[in-house]
Amino acid sequence: MLIFAPAFKRKSNLNNPLSTVKPIQSSDTSKKQQVEEMFDSISKRYDFLNHFLSLGIDKGWRKKAISELKASQPKQILDMATGTADLAIEALSLNPDKITGVDLSEGMLSVGRTKITANQQTNKIELLKGDSEKILFNDNTFDACTVGFGVRNFENLNQGLSEIYRVLKPGAKLVVLEFSKPKKFPVRNLYNFYFNTILPFWGRYISKNNSAYTYLPESVKHFPDGEAFTSKLISLGFKNTTSKPLTFGICSIYTGIK
Repeated sequence: MLIFAPAFKRKSNLNNPLSTVKPIQSSDTSKKQQVEEMFDSISKRYDFLNHFLSLGIDKGWRKKAISELKASQPKQILDMATGTADLAIEALSLNPDKITGVDLSEGMLSVGRTKITANQQTNKIELLKGDSEKILFNDNTFDACTVGFGVRNFENLNQGLSEIYRVLKPGAKLVVLEFSKPKKFPVRNLYNFYFNTILPFWGRYISKNNSAYTYLPESVKHFPDGEAFTSKLISLGFKNTTSKPLTFGICSIYTGIK
């Protein structure tokens, strides 16, 4: 979930850690509350904006992320920050017994439930409103967990990842799909121009919000991608971690085993 996430224009602060990168920097409300309100407000346009602004590449990214779980064939899957349930729906290809999607935004979940009903998959996917930092399931519950473009939006990244670790069964796999920062010229330059100029313009135009789509570049800029993220997973107990760049490093798939 939460790929091309809009927000309100604010001043950049490169010294801020990810936890302080909020949609409305000048507001005293928590990042968690702002993220929830932000996605509630754009939920009906979210899917179109994702596919339009990514030129449809996001669909292929999700397929590759879910393919990481083919070997283990998990039966009980948790999809955190599920949003409108695109990754959860893609995970149906694994033929699990059940997929549980959890997200802060009721607006996004409502759109996801409509899609699941249309696909006649209500017996396979359940969407619940919930907090990534306080996952309401017992220890050792799930065979796998996926997070699609959502970890950037955790208010406390370590707490969210620790909670995921807790609810996974021993030997279960975490798969995280997230934006990363291309390192090589000219992709890096084109990427930065698109993220900072083209994407905000079209995001504002399509979402009808004149101050939208400035949070995404900031959250990506501060996200600990690549080896920094796999090191974080290791520090929290995950083993056999991997980092696989996609599309010239624009996006990456991270995995780890409990």
